[in-house]
Amino acid sequence: MVSAEPLKVAVLGCGSVGSQVVRLLSEQSEDLAARIGAPVELVGVGVRRLDAPREVEVPEGLLTTDSAALVTRADVVVEVIGGIEPARGLILSALEHGASVVTANKALLAEDGPTLFEAAAKADRDLYYEAAVAGAIPILRPLRESLAGDRVTRVLGIVNGTTNFILDKMDTAGSGFAEALEEAQELGYAEADPTADVEGFDAAAKAAILASLAFHTRVTAADVHREGISEVTAADVASAAEMGCVVKLLAICELRRQPGGEDAVAVRVHPAMIPRSHPLASVREAYNAVFVESEAAGQLMFYGPGAGGSPTASAVLGDLVTVARNRLAATRGAGESAYADLAVLPMGETVTRYHVAIDVDDRAGVLAAVAQAFAEHGVSIQTVRQEGRDDDAQLVVVSHEATDAQLSATVEHLQRMDIVREVTSVMRVEGGAE
Repeated sequence: MVSAEPLKVAVLGCGSVGSQVVRLLSEQSEDLAARIGAPVELVGVGVRRLDAPREVEVPEGLLTTDSAALVTRADVVVEVIGGIEPARGLILSALEHGASVVTANKALLAEDGPTLFEAAAKADRDLYYEAAVAGAIPILRPLRESLAGDRVTRVLGIVNGTTNFILDKMDTAGSGFAEALEEAQELGYAEADPTADVEGFDAAAKAAILASLAFHTRVTAADVHREGISEVTAADVASAAEMGCVVKLLAICELRRQPGGEDAVAVRVHPAMIPRSHPLASVREAYNAVFVESEAAGQLMFYGPGAGGSPTASAVLGDLVTVARNRLAATRGAGESAYADLAVLPMGETVTRYHVAIDVDDRAGVLAAVAQAFAEHGVSIQTVRQEGRDDDAQLVVVSHEATDAQLSATVEHLQRMDIVREVTSVMRVEGGAE
């Protein structure tokens, strides 16, 4: 049965995602009404400029620059503006005026999620945000609901399509970083200013959201160690290939058991080498994938388009259906779960393996001296090989697991040695056996 009373929906933002949300609301109105149990009425679309070009035609009279007034007359507010303000103020106002909220705003959630969650709880309204991470891929709902009875121990993901496209081209086509970035921009995968993507800011915000859900602990973007891919070279990619690996920008969220027996959380984003046999290694082009490990379910992988107007709008509409159903049933879904309140480890305590390339003098005793430097800082060497001769001599060392602090101290030691001309590359190695 479909109720005669429509649910009023307001959309904030009419860019690539917002315009597709508007389109789907119109094209799928009958199906949405049947799935929700009530008609959905689009009461307005909040924009900064009425005359800006748009991907879809918005029905006359729906566009408005007065978003503050719009959110006060809606039952459900969809926020796809992005950024911190005015999005934060509009979401808080919407909740205060009794609306449920669906947002795709990863930056705001990663910076100030607790404020939004507390406002939603106070208003007894839903705040859903599936579209904030990995576009159309359903990953947040499984973490929040499907795996609620399990203990998640690790989330490993490729959550930025721009960087995955660039690294994929460097691996498969032999492109340099600048060349691959230019191609990504030409195809619309990268912005004119690609900083948020290539320097890891976008992925770090998503990692904070994933870690918060997986480990029931408040994690902000400031807690996430972040490194981008702008320093990844063709030599790094070639060296990875020689090891049977591929370079990916990974968001890594881990539950770590401390010496005293208590658990802690480690969250990081950085380029890393992973074996080609790992499921994430086959993720090509601008696709995303998230690999989840839990105690009971074991290993799960979620894969699909991680960005784009239509895929992200699909996730937004999925959340809209859920919050609309909850509203009709006079209930609300699960709110923030931060009961575990675990400590977030500094990067120095993170444990992984490392690939270190060192330009050295080509003379007797160099290998022994380098090995001694690693040993002095407690970093055990798994493999070492020499490449080139004379002025082109280079040692490539792959370590066993060690803390980031131990590796950093080793690199500083190497850089002070007379026999070392330069430490040309340090990259972490993930996903393989010790």
